[in-house]
Amino acid sequence: FSREGLENSMAAFRAAVDLGYGYLETDVHTTADGVLLLFHDDTLDRVTDGRGRISELTAVEVASARIGGREPVPLFDELLTAFPDVRVNLDVKDWDSVQSLAAGIERHGAHSRVLVASFSDRRRRAVLKLLNRPVASSAGMVTNALFVLLGPVLPAPWLRFALRGPLHGVQALQVPVRYGAIRVVTAAYVRRAHALGLVVHVWTINDPAEMHRLLDLGVDGIVTDRADLLKRVLLERGEWPGT
Repeated sequence: FSREGLENSMAAFRAAVDLGYGYLETDVHTTADGVLLLFHDDTLDRVTDGRGRISELTAVEVASARIGGREPVPLFDELLTAFPDVRVNLDVKDWDSVQSLAAGIERHGAHSRVLVASFSDRRRRAVLKLLNRPVASSAGMVTNALFVLLGPVLPAPWLRFALRGPLHGVQALQVPVRYGAIRVVTAAYVRRAHALGLVVHVWTINDPAEMHRLLDLGVDGIVTDRADLLKRVLLERGEWPGT
């Protein structure tokens, strides 16, 4: 969260924690020399004053770049150390990060603090296989698509059986409101997910009215760039922790 646009920076993470959030969502990439970074894009070009593909740069080279010309690209280790009580949703963006993320989770003993996500089910499973203890994870794109397609036509027991392989080790469905012309997040979708013991997280929602609508549907989490607005919505609803 950063109203200044300093996405995936320690300043943004700290601002969210200062608002009272206990969950952060971010993305991981790995440098050419194996250092795990928190960054969304494959390249530095869009949000920093640096240039180049992260997988082709060393950690020292990436360290010279500044997000928005101001903030350094944070390391995975920095975040886990700075906020030891915060839970982190980690989107694995590339295959190079499979081993480095698993090693980072093991190094920090962070199994109970992380949720591993990826558009690729194979990549997500590859991380889980390298860990010595289970962690939470969310379904990839193919599994989400199967759930959307089969959910309306199969009763819950059959759906659970049909997706027993793809949903193995999965606790969450993390989805946009729609995939193109297909509306994904409906009241029925949320009910089906809950019937299978899954939570529903929706991304990326920055409009307060849409936040209210989704919470009315029963979604369990909202990923947003505007943590301040989401907090206001939750306070209005009496759903902010402690209210």
